[in-house]
Amino acid sequence: MPDAAPDPDACPLLYELNTRVRLRQRGQELGRAATLDDLADDELDRLAGLGFRWVWLLGVWRTGAFGRRIALGHEEWRRAFRDALPDLRDDDVCGSCFAIAGYDVPPELGGAAALQRLRARMHDRGLRLMLDFVPNHTAFDHPWVRRRPDLFVQGAESDLARAPADYLRVDTERGPRVLACGRDPGFPAWPDVAQLNYGNPETRRAMGETLLAIADQCDGVRCDMAMLILPEVFRRTWGIATEPFWPDAIRSVRDRRPGFLFMAEAYWDLEWELLRQGFDCAYDKRLYDRLLARTARPVREHLGADPGFQRRLVRFLENHDEQRAAAAFPWDAHQAAAVLCHLAPGLRLFHQGQLEGLAARVPVHLSRAAAEAPDPAVSGFYARLLGVLRQPVFHDGDWRALEPAEAWPGNGSWDGFVAFQWTGQGRGQGRGQGRGTAGEHWIVAVNYQPAQGQCLLRCPGVAGGRVVLADALGPARYEREGDDLASRGLYLDMPPWGHHVFELTRPAG
Repeated sequence: MPDAAPDPDACPLLYELNTRVRLRQRGQELGRAATLDDLADDELDRLAGLGFRWVWLLGVWRTGAFGRRIALGHEEWRRAFRDALPDLRDDDVCGSCFAIAGYDVPPELGGAAALQRLRARMHDRGLRLMLDFVPNHTAFDHPWVRRRPDLFVQGAESDLARAPADYLRVDTERGPRVLACGRDPGFPAWPDVAQLNYGNPETRRAMGETLLAIADQCDGVRCDMAMLILPEVFRRTWGIATEPFWPDAIRSVRDRRPGFLFMAEAYWDLEWELLRQGFDCAYDKRLYDRLLARTARPVREHLGADPGFQRRLVRFLENHDEQRAAAAFPWDAHQAAAVLCHLAPGLRLFHQGQLEGLAARVPVHLSRAAAEAPDPAVSGFYARLLGVLRQPVFHDGDWRALEPAEAWPGNGSWDGFVAFQWTGQGRGQGRGQGRGTAGEHWIVAVNYQPAQGQCLLRCPGVAGGRVVLADALGPARYEREGDDLASRGLYLDMPPWGHHVFELTRPAG
């Protein structure tokens, strides 16, 4: 019986592209304003060739003059803009792409027709299109603010006097209103957006219809701050009771578009709740924070969670909200963190510029990025890592965490190791028994600490005969007895932040 074909949608790779920044760059290349039609076939070919299945176009929806005016006048934001872009000009400030004035593609980006032509070109290359859905708020110049103000959280003049940064007086077709600005309860309000009221059934209905309209234009959505409209979170934030939005909204889309993907931006350990309500996958911010802290044990404990749950997490080392990985991690720790993050199970998110080692984060209010030269060392490393990720086993194989053990009594450096194993499903003879084939077993081992470390690492499923361990990211190559690897374990002596990605095969003959 032939081997089963790998599932290309298991643990896929997603590329986040800042649309407005990329089109500004493309316009400079072309000497004219660029639209979505100008994202070149060569660029799509490159992403498909690197193994990406999804492209997330951040910021394609219409924004308005109000959001840009707020961004231009907000001094704290402008300091961040100047830090990111020292030669900042006013025309670089376009307003937040999350202050959405309408879920339509503006003419300057090419309109709806250009988006659909781009989507068709992506489909020709096996790429799927992901767009944004922002459930929590709209821009203050969204048509609903003027025509349907009851869809938003209402305030009073006393609220405006007490907390002028949290409310805004607006003119509507129903007379003047005071509306709440959108916010995350842990941070100041966002002054450029109006908070939707999910306690109003009409709001839930209108946003459900919006989601259906978006689903007709793409293959999946990244739902911004998805946890903010969970009933308990919304009640704590606003004192307003509401019914769950996500289960019915997701079901309605799936009834029309089976296979449509829902990705939740999630914090506060609410990933499981969002998955339970229907999301396919959710951000794994906890792993990112633990990698950033550069302490192995919390990372190892995090990767000890149920493998089925982990496959539904979105792993990332950077995105538009976080620091650039090249700036957040020293280079040796950056490589170690990337190996752990992107070779663990789950949806693997790579951010525009990450593969080139760019270090300057671009605020979402800007349409221009600072000029940076790619770092050849970073580009070479990620080329090798993406080459490893082309192996089917890292998508549809069986994954398990491995527990390091002390190399000799009293040597506590084992606690700085994080390791796991991927095993191919049914490829070769008995998962490592007998001769086997390339790609059946892979061992990922990282010394995630700033000191030399030693450990023993038991490798299940490789007993019997000799085993060759060849590092796909480096020159290391060892030949060991399978029985010894399975019982006593593989002895590792690794430098600070050292990493191995071993392919295990049987020697010929």
